[in-house]
Amino acid sequence: MKPTFILMPFLAAVLFTANLLVGAVNIPASEVFSILAGHTGSHASWQYIVMESRLPQAITATLCGGALAVSGLMLQTAFRNPLAGPSVFGINSGASLGVALVMLLLGGNITAGNVSLSGFMAVLAAAFAGAMAVMGLILFFANIVRSNVMLLIIGIMIGYIASSAIALLNFFATEEGVQSYMVWGLGNFGGVSMSQMPWFAGVTVAGLIGSLLLVKPLNALLLGERYAENLGVNITLVRNTLLFTTGLLTAVTTAFCGPVAFIGLAVPHIARMITGTDNHRHLMPATIFCGSIVALTCNIICVLPGNIGIIPLNAVTPIMGAPVIIYVIMHSRN
Repeated sequence: MKPTFILMPFLAAVLFTANLLVGAVNIPASEVFSILAGHTGSHASWQYIVMESRLPQAITATLCGGALAVSGLMLQTAFRNPLAGPSVFGINSGASLGVALVMLLLGGNITAGNVSLSGFMAVLAAAFAGAMAVMGLILFFANIVRSNVMLLIIGIMIGYIASSAIALLNFFATEEGVQSYMVWGLGNFGGVSMSQMPWFAGVTVAGLIGSLLLVKPLNALLLGERYAENLGVNITLVRNTLLFTTGLLTAVTTAFCGPVAFIGLAVPHIARMITGTDNHRHLMPATIFCGSIVALTCNIICVLPGNIGIIPLNAVTPIMGAPVIIYVIMHSRN
């Protein structure tokens, strides 16, 4: 294992701290650490910014980056496709369709009997429901179609159908609705408050643990499905478990953070280059740390110098992800 892998947790911790110190509002480092230690800040606004904005945003970026990256790794291994990612099965599109229905058709409100949701909670519920609905559909087809390639194509087609429905909703929606939907679609790690953090972190960590339990079957799949079956691996069970875990991680991250681009697609390749191995025993932890590092880095880059403001997350992730994908494509041709 390369020494760089050992430095990953340290680098992630440094970037996590940097996310707490860097922001649109200039707060002295001593004040930040004092607030984190439980002391009252010199300004009430600083206390709120650190504890209710920067801290949950840093935690969200750490978990979201790791979740999307490990989802991409599992899909690339299972489908033997270096360009597979969490969005390839239309799970992101399902979440986007759910949000579009709420924002563009229902006016930002969901009412079912005596239960009524509005604003952010309505968007959150719609995104999660849409993503899980598509995941259920993929699992249904997974038990019918044995070919991974055919299942991959079905996922892409489901994504196209969802995108078509979104385009129609945008066409007939109001200007305000379209603008709100576009803002959500740009991605943001600031969508999780401290009160929502236990739910977000609990589901995400459970998904990451589930991913780590799939290390041995994934290593067997590297040798081919027939060889894996000869080793006693239940291919159907592994594939369904993998799809459920990937779907759950993608659903919760997309619901809270929007459709974050390129992290799930590019980070597994970065982790492979760093570790120099395809053994998931080392590759999967490296991918989780690498995903967190990339997400935390993107979150820092989003903050413009001075008081100019913050740029959208999905304006930054392609800048880091696209060169990696181009390198992978060019390298595979040689």
